[in-house]
Amino acid sequence: MHIWTITRWEKMYPRDRVVRTGLRLRFDKDVHPEVRRACLVFCRWMRTEYRFPIRVPVHIKSARFIKAMDGDLVSATIFLPDDKWAEPYVRISTGDYEDQARKQGQDDALASILMSISHELTHYFQWINAVQLTNKGIERQASSYARFILDEYAQTHERP
Repeated sequence: MHIWTITRWEKMYPRDRVVRTGLRLRFDKDVHPEVRRACLVFCRWMRTEYRFPIRVPVHIKSARFIKAMDGDLVSATIFLPDDKWAEPYVRISTGDYEDQARKQGQDDALASILMSISHELTHYFQWINAVQLTNKGIERQASSYARFILDEYAQTHERP
């Protein structure tokens, strides 16, 4: 069972109700151009490989950290509404990209950002398919699928 391709959500969303679908990107104006390029290419590829039955915007932020709803400063977060008809959204921080590119190389720094996107989108698929796991299981599955999706992407693209 591939969490990104199962269609348990079809039972919860009747076909007679129209909803916005797809994966959308929104960038802060000062996001690094190389980060913007990598995210656009990656998300374009994901749209060809996977279905996003409820629209999920991914906000690429230029800040070093994002304040999560619990007040913690994090590098990535997703909002999953209780209302299954409301749209979730993802926020990814990229403000430390240049530092990370100097430390670990450009490709690894970009891969880290793409991994964060994949991780948060796995939470989206867990939510839309009503996957029942412990908190630890949810995070393990998200981390595992993030690596899997990035490996899949790497088979079709030479670099992030």
